Amino acid sequence: MLLKEFMSINRIQNGYLVKGDTADIKIIFMSDDIIRVRASFDRKFEEASYTLVTTAWEDRFDSLLAEERERIEALDIPFEENEKEIIFYTKTLKLVLAKSPLHFSIYKLNGEKLYSDLVDRAFECDQLGRISHYNEVDLQNDHFYGFGEKTGKLDKMGRRMRMSPKDAIGHDPEFGDPLYKHIPFYIKLNNNNHHAIGLFYHNSYDSVFDMGNEISGYWPRYSYYQADGGDIDLFFINGPKVEQVLDNYTKLTGKQAMPPKQSLGYTASTMYYAELEKDCDKEIYEVIKKHFDEKMYIDNFKLASGYSSGEEDNLRYIFNWNKKRFPNPDEFMKKMNEMGLNVIPNLKPGILAKHPYKKEFEENEVFIKNPDGKGDYNGRWWGGVGRFVDFTKPSGRETWKKLLKENILSKGTITVWNDNCEYDGIEDRNAVCDFDGKPGTMAELKIMHSNLMAYVGKQAVAELYPNRRPYIINRAGFAGIQRYAQTWAGDNLTDWRTLKFNIATIVGMGLSGVANTGCDIGGFAGGAPEGELLLRWIQNGIFQPRFCINSANNDNTVTQPWMYEENNEFVRNAYSQRYRMLPYLYSLMYEAHTTGKSIMRPLLMEFQDDVNCYDDQYMTFMFGPSVLVANVLEKGAKSRKLYLPEGCTWYDMNNNMAEYKGGQVIEIPVTLNSIPMFLRGDGIFITNEEVKHITTDKMKTLDILIGGEAERSFNFYNDDGVTNDFEKGIYENTEINVSGGARKKISFKTIGSYEGGISDLTIKLVSKEKGAYWVSVDNEQIPRFLNKSSWEKAEQGWYYELSDRTVLVKCKKPAKKEFDIVVSCERFDLIGMGDE
Repeated sequence: MLLKEFMSINRIQNGYLVKGDTADIKIIFMSDDIIRVRASFDRKFEEASYTLVTTAWEDRFDSLLAEERERIEALDIPFEENEKEIIFYTKTLKLVLAKSPLHFSIYKLNGEKLYSDLVDRAFECDQLGRISHYNEVDLQNDHFYGFGEKTGKLDKMGRRMRMSPKDAIGHDPEFGDPLYKHIPFYIKLNNNNHHAIGLFYHNSYDSVFDMGNEISGYWPRYSYYQADGGDIDLFFINGPKVEQVLDNYTKLTGKQAMPPKQSLGYTASTMYYAELEKDCDKEIYEVIKKHFDEKMYIDNFKLASGYSSGEEDNLRYIFNWNKKRFPNPDEFMKKMNEMGLNVIPNLKPGILAKHPYKKEFEENEVFIKNPDGKGDYNGRWWGGVGRFVDFTKPSGRETWKKLLKENILSKGTITVWNDNCEYDGIEDRNAVCDFDGKPGTMAELKIMHSNLMAYVGKQAVAELYPNRRPYIINRAGFAGIQRYAQTWAGDNLTDWRTLKFNIATIVGMGLSGVANTGCDIGGFAGGAPEGELLLRWIQNGIFQPRFCINSANNDNTVTQPWMYEENNEFVRNAYSQRYRMLPYLYSLMYEAHTTGKSIMRPLLMEFQDDVNCYDDQYMTFMFGPSVLVANVLEKGAKSRKLYLPEGCTWYDMNNNMAEYKGGQVIEIPVTLNSIPMFLRGDGIFITNEEVKHITTDKMKTLDILIGGEAERSFNFYNDDGVTNDFEKGIYENTEINVSGGARKKISFKTIGSYEGGISDLTIKLVSKEKGAYWVSVDNEQIPRFLNKSSWEKAEQGWYYELSDRTVLVKCKKPAKKEFDIVVSCERFDLIGMGDE
């Protein structure tokens, strides 16, 4: 049935209730830029969300999520009414409700249309109970981004995608669908107005997004969202900037969790290490030593599920330790911690018949039930039939948390790796979940278990280590998973295409609110990657927040970074570059935590007015705001083509800061050692050369690369990287602002009480036209050096490097919260006169 006719509109406590011929609609203005439009064909409007952290209404889970959720007061927006329309004005948008046929449109205040439902077919409930929402599309000018974890190109115009998380091992990287996540949110951009608008469908039933793929001659071209049940609970989210849409979306579903600093170091993993017949611990110690010997830095070690296997049957029994493989788990964890390695044990929510904790699980009635509510549901699982923990049930959460603390976390880790949490083995979607006391079905709640599994992990860490920052990793997740976990794109295929299309997968997740993510480097499923492919994958992986090699090769091999000796020099260079960039990456992670911005960004996010950036045909991305990365993605490549966005100059960071004008396609030569990176003309890039192992090395020097073309700021963020003290203001957040023309002023302004121990600064300022005249630090001029070796030996001073035409500055960091460094490149002559 179609919702076609408007009947009436009435004021309710937090908005409006619209009565229609076949359904009712609630309209709630959460802010000038966030409008909730909820169409219900059963007219019940029950509020029971595990997802939202900002509401303007009472919700059944307010107490469960009390530490996360904020109740705001909805805006009181009046309306104008005429015979055909009801019109609402916020400070930024005009929302129009057409009465017959009933549909919504959104306009800018100047009257320019941003969005419209499909006029004759906006809201629908079919004979199977599926609900659909149809939208107009402009095939020539619309672009769609986000949708969580998807394969193929970044722009999903013309795609049909399903949201039904699977254990998608070895999926096709270009066309495979669905994968592991279910995030029903996307961002729309249009070539003509350059205005971003987001649509978030707050509904966890399996769904489909068709973005102009389907055609019917009876309607104009359209896109649609269709879910297997529930309401069309839509949040319109205005920009106009992409970053504003992300900020508003993550205000609804939660900002990215701030991870421990150690999590940004390299993570080694493979199923093989925990699958040996005995003494896996000894093998792992040797693997760690090999990393150190090869100078391929490592900070984390993922312990695959083999550690939990039965000693007789090799089946997985979560929370169990195989004493043949790990004779003394406590000693193993202790030794790894002493080496500075964070151990990350694998956890799976399925329980086999012979599980050693079966009695405790059964006594606490933790399992999902059969459709009639009688007896535990049995479904497909690793090693046979299994039962599944119900994370929507308090006893399920509490039992899992107890065993997690006793058998995993208490041994010395704050990290929870939630694997196989798609619940793909429950085939009957009428299986019953507790739903916190009001039974629901797996059809509605299947994906919510993955978020709640992460929620329980966070609680467990908080209870056992009250001031430690938890590090949760999830393979599956619904909208909002970012507030608990880092994610990864599951069991990807070892293939050159995977290397290429995984970039768009990661960038798309960032545009879905999940900034802390990555893909298995080298591929998980298939044979071993060839040498060149592994090298290129590592060179790409250093920009992913989750930097991890993980494999289950089917050709009796193990993917390891040093496995091709002829490339080890290049691999070491890539690892060094990753660790060099950690101060910048950690600052970006804090930005994601506070604003929702992604880390690996599409060019369009930084250059939204350049429509050439709306297409990702060159598979490049921005690493934060300052650096464009154009990884080599083709086998045997001798050159790399890329597009440089217009509006600024670009400097080749690997070729003496060679200068390029924006708005053009260039082609550069590449070698096996190439990691093409370009500094934005006004970019600020923070690095450090000292930290090679996060838990032991201290950062004393901050290295700052500055384009200086125009005024720009960047916030360098630092804290202890371990505790939650940053929430109490114990951090240092330094705004670095670059301004001025020939006389560049680099201003430092720090807030927060953390003392990071940085004692020295080095600055590299691009100055192509001429060298400097003088340089001052905190109003005191520092000496100039004409001999670079003398400058390198000095504690402070400056030198003009002609090879790349940059001003090099080094100095002691002033012991002040605010100070300036000034680099004067004003004209002068040998007599000593400045600008004429």
